[in-house]
Amino acid sequence: MILIFGVLIIIASIILGLIVLIQNPKGGGLSGSFGGVGNQLMGVKQTTDVLEKGTWIFAALVGILCLVSPAFIPKEGTNKGSDLINNISTVPQQKAPAPAPAPANTATMPVTPDSGK
Repeated sequence: MILIFGVLIIIASIILGLIVLIQNPKGGGLSGSFGGVGNQLMGVKQTTDVLEKGTWIFAALVGILCLVSPAFIPKEGTNKGSDLINNISTVPQQKAPAPAPAPANTATMPVTPDSGK
C-alpha cells in the first residue's frame, strides 16, 4: 500500500511541476504557446484560472498523500520482513570451541653466580 502512495505522490508532484512551469507570474507563460486553440475556446483569463486551480489541487493532493501515507506503514510484528529477521535471530548459533589452556611454564631460570663480587 505504501508503494501505491509513493507512486501517486511522484505522479502528482510531476504534474504539479509541469503546471507551475507552464504558468508565468505576469500572466503569459508557456500557456500562450500551447493554448492557441484553448485560448480561442476558453479565453486567456480562464486558462490562467484553470492553471491556478490545478496548482492548488495538485499541491493539496501531494500534501494530503504525504500526511496520510504513514498511517499505512506496517506496524512492528506485522511485516513479513521483520518475521524473517526474527526467525534468523532465533536460529541457534554455533559456539566456537573454547581455546586450549596455555601450557604452564614449568621451566626454571638457571641460577648464575654473581661474577661482580
